[in-house]
Amino acid sequence: MGRMPSSSSSETIVLLAGGVGGAKLADGLQAHLGSRVVVIVNTADDVERHGLLVSPDHDTVLYTLAGIANREWGWGIEGETFAAAGMLERYGEETWFRLGDRDLATHVVRTARLRRGDRPTDISRDLQRSLGVEAVILPMTDASVRTEVLTDDGWLGFQDYFVRLHQEPAVLDLRFAGIEDAIATPEVVAALEVADAVLIAPSNPFVSVRPILAVEGIEAGLQTARSRGARVVAVSGIVGGKALKGPADRMLVSLGQEASALGVARQYTGIADVFVIDSLDAGQAGAIEALGMRVVVTDTVMTDAAGRARLAGEMLDAAMKGS
Repeated sequence: MGRMPSSSSSETIVLLAGGVGGAKLADGLQAHLGSRVVVIVNTADDVERHGLLVSPDHDTVLYTLAGIANREWGWGIEGETFAAAGMLERYGEETWFRLGDRDLATHVVRTARLRRGDRPTDISRDLQRSLGVEAVILPMTDASVRTEVLTDDGWLGFQDYFVRLHQEPAVLDLRFAGIEDAIATPEVVAALEVADAVLIAPSNPFVSVRPILAVEGIEAGLQTARSRGARVVAVSGIVGGKALKGPADRMLVSLGQEASALGVARQYTGIADVFVIDSLDAGQAGAIEALGMRVVVTDTVMTDAAGRARLAGEMLDAAMKGS
């Protein structure tokens, strides 16, 4: 697998990440670099359930890096039980967004501290320390941002579309409620200022990565990093025309794009310097290079811990090599 150059002891790598794909790549990076990985995670798919704030992408990354994630599901905690959800259902509560018993503790702590006035970033860092996570996970902003998708039946909250309706409606447009008041936290700004490279996970480019880049100060910080020589390396979550996880392939089509590695690459024109695609999509390399990116062709499917570390290593190598 690829490894960082011997000078990597001082490298800081920033990863922009959504849920499952972002968590897997973050895990691979943590295996290489430990605490020198900073994950800026999407919080626009956060949702309130039963009076508690749930942060799905953040918690998927958190549990994965802590080594307690349910790898079969891609979300939640290994060995989870749902006694509380069963009782809530008996009380007549809607439980289409089921919270596991141990997962519930995370949301109780988060919500109690938010009500005391604590910053989401401080809460996030404390949760990580409690679970022994090496890498740094930062919410993209301390402000409240919510992704909404336009369907034939009107605007829906993201989790209504994603979980309650099983991603079935076609997404015609999307918006980020509250984004105009969202600014990058001092921690996010500082991470981008010292980043030796910025990686973009194989997360949905529309609902996982775009909200992060839409936060005031983040894309500007990324472009400043590029201007001083830090490369941005993105990887396609579309392999052979299909999304590895979630509705990205269908969303690309319904939003007038192409469900392919090239279609994803187009979303990062002017942002990424290097684009990583799967061997199945090698034939698209020329078209992607025409967008102004160097292309790396490899196996991008992270089936196990070794696969996560391998892809992370190859992306790190790509970030450190000359154009």
